[in-house]
Amino acid sequence: MTDEQYMQRALDEARKAEAKGEIPIGAVVVCKDRIIARAHNLTETLCDVTAHAEMQAITMAANELGGKYLTDCTLYVTVEPCPMCAGAIGWAQVPRIVYGAPDEKRGFRRFAPDVLHPKATVVGGVLEDECREIMQQFFKNKR
Repeated sequence: MTDEQYMQRALDEARKAEAKGEIPIGAVVVCKDRIIARAHNLTETLCDVTAHAEMQAITMAANELGGKYLTDCTLYVTVEPCPMCAGAIGWAQVPRIVYGAPDEKRGFRRFAPDVLHPKATVVGGVLEDECREIMQQFFKNKR
C-alpha cells in the first residue's frame, strides 16, 4: 500500500472519533506492510487528556509486537503530532512518521522540533486537504 492508502485508514479512524464527538484525529501504525494498530482520539470518552490518537496507537502497536520499541514501524496520523505525542513517538523510536495536515498552533515542529528520535524521518502533507477539511468542518459545526 502507499502512504496515501494508509492515510485513508487513518482518516477512517478520524471519522470514528468525529462520530463520538471527539476531535477527529486518527492514526495507524504499519509494520512490515501490515497495519498493526488503529486508533483515534478518545480524550472525551476516557476523560483523559493524554488519550490522543497517536498515544492510543503506540500502546496498541507495542502490545501487538510485545515490546515498547516500534523500530520497524511507520506511524500515520491525520494531523501533525503535538509535543506530548511526538515525545512518545521519540521514546518508542518510531523511525518514520507520516502526517496529513500541519498544526501551526500546537504541532511539535513549533514547540519541540528535536523531540523525535534523531534518525526519524517525517513526511508531512499526505492527503493534507482531506485531513484539514475534517478538522475544519468539526470545529465549524461546534461553533
